[in-house]
Amino acid sequence: MKKMFNIISKIKYAYIFSGTLTILSLIFLLVWGLKFDIDFTGGTRMQIQMANNLPSNQEVTDTLQDLNLKSLIVQPSANNQVLIRYASEDDKVNQQAFSEISAKYPGAVQLRVDYTNASVSQELKTNSLWAIFYAVVGIMIYVAWAFRKVSRPVESWKYGAGAVIALIHDVLITTGVFSFLGHFYGVEVGVPFIAALLTILGFSVHDTIVVYDRTRENLLKNSGKDKFPEVVNRSLNETLVRSINTSLTVIITLLAIYIFGGESIKYFALALLVGVTFGTYSSIFIASAMLVTIYNRQSKK
Repeated sequence: MKKMFNIISKIKYAYIFSGTLTILSLIFLLVWGLKFDIDFTGGTRMQIQMANNLPSNQEVTDTLQDLNLKSLIVQPSANNQVLIRYASEDDKVNQQAFSEISAKYPGAVQLRVDYTNASVSQELKTNSLWAIFYAVVGIMIYVAWAFRKVSRPVESWKYGAGAVIALIHDVLITTGVFSFLGHFYGVEVGVPFIAALLTILGFSVHDTIVVYDRTRENLLKNSGKDKFPEVVNRSLNETLVRSINTSLTVIITLLAIYIFGGESIKYFALALLVGVTFGTYSSIFIASAMLVTIYNRQSKK
């Protein structure tokens, strides 16, 4: 018989670990907040066609160093083009920036200049938060509906609540990590970061539903022979290898993107890397543990 790990017995340690990380993340967000890029603060995007070989990102950054441009991001593009983004809507600053580029790289042509207005950026920020909120609420409703046939010993809506708590845990820790990186290393977040958070929600709930679904199957087969915590523990053991292997393939891919993918998607990959790692952990140690905790409290009552 295959050896079974008593995962449920480690609930206390999982709660301590997750609680510590969640509290730290909340403190980071309250004290430092997130460092937003021009997607959320407003600024300029300038696309330039280079006449000769495309310079490196660092070379372009060094060329514009004297202008002290905030939130400066240099991104190479196809056809020997470079995209420069910075937090300023001042046309005089834009002219100075292009003058510096054309002086250093003769023959450079300014293809276009786009402005992101601060009020538009604020609306984008608000819409992004609502997108995350609606995604979480939708997930809770779906999980509660999907597990309506196993309303005992734990009501189906509590499966949804457990999944949502795990999702909030994953998102908070990811944003906490980026709050830390933003404060100490100047890492900025924009629309790609919101896309990463939504992807994390989807990946994390997928893992959680796999465990919940096996729990549902075992409850229907069990007919009251084993106690609920034992059924959950068996379900976790039966899905453990699958969850870890699936996540490892994603993590290896994200590591490759983070290391070799370039500056433009580096921190998008990092956000996914953090979120997927903690999403796998929360599916095993938090989402299912919440069900057992709810059951134990109901039993005491």
